[in-house]
Amino acid sequence: MRVWTIANQKGGVGKTTTVISLAGLLIDQGFRVLLIDTDPHASLTSYLQYDSDHLPVSLYDLFEDPATNKAELQQLILPTEITNLSLIPASMSLATLDRLLGNKEGMGLFLHKQLKFVEDDYDFVLIDCPPVLGVMMINALAASERILIPVQTEFLASKGLQRMVQTLEIMQKSRNEHFEYCIIPTMFDRRTKASINTLDEIKKTYQGKVWNGVIPIDTKFRDASLDHLPVSHFASNCRGAFAYETLLNYLLQIEHN
Repeated sequence: MRVWTIANQKGGVGKTTTVISLAGLLIDQGFRVLLIDTDPHASLTSYLQYDSDHLPVSLYDLFEDPATNKAELQQLILPTEITNLSLIPASMSLATLDRLLGNKEGMGLFLHKQLKFVEDDYDFVLIDCPPVLGVMMINALAASERILIPVQTEFLASKGLQRMVQTLEIMQKSRNEHFEYCIIPTMFDRRTKASINTLDEIKKTYQGKVWNGVIPIDTKFRDASLDHLPVSHFASNCRGAFAYETLLNYLLQIEHN
C-alpha cells in the first residue's frame, strides 16, 4: 500500500482536484484506492456526495476513539458511488483537535499507525490536507511515502509553496526523516505572463523537485465536480484529464524505480 499526501499551506491551489483526479485514474488502472479527508471544511467529502454535517462517522471519531483492530477502522470507511474508491470523511469537529490533542505525545504519528490495519485492503491511500499546519497536516505528512504539493502558477501561491517546503525541512530535521516531495504546477494559463513567469521562477527555485508538466486551467474540472466525478470519468479527452494522466504516469514510474 502506497500513501500519498497532497498538501500546501495555501488554499485554492487544487489540492482536492488533484486528489480526486489521481484517484479516478488509479481506479481506471485497476487499483483499490482509499481517500482520507483531513480538512475540517470537508471539500473532498462533499465532492463524493457526503454531507459532513450529517455523517454517522468521520475521521474525528478515529482520533477520539482509536481503532484497536481492522474491523473497528473499517467501520469509519464509507463506500462511494465510484467502484474501488472508499473514503474516510472529514467533519468540522476536526478543527478542535489542535486544541484537544496538539500537545499530546506521539500524536503526529497517529494516522500512520492506524493505517497499518488496512494496508492489505488498498493499493493506494491519498490524503487531502487542510491549508493549515496543525495536527491534521502533520499526521498526513508523517503517514505518507510521497508528498505532492500543488501550487497555483501565480505570485501569492508561490509564497505559500515556500512555507510548505520550509515545513517539510523542519519536520525532516526534528524527526530525522527524509520526505520525498513533488511540486505540481496547477491552474496554468499559458496566455498570461504571470503564469509563465511564476512557473519559470518555481522551476529555478526548486530545481529537481518540480514536475516537468503543468495542470492547465480547464472548466471541465468544475463541471466534473458538479457531477461528483473525477475529471477522467466525466470528460476523458479534456486537457485536464490528459495532464493528470501524464502526472500519474510520472509518479508511478518514480514508484517503480
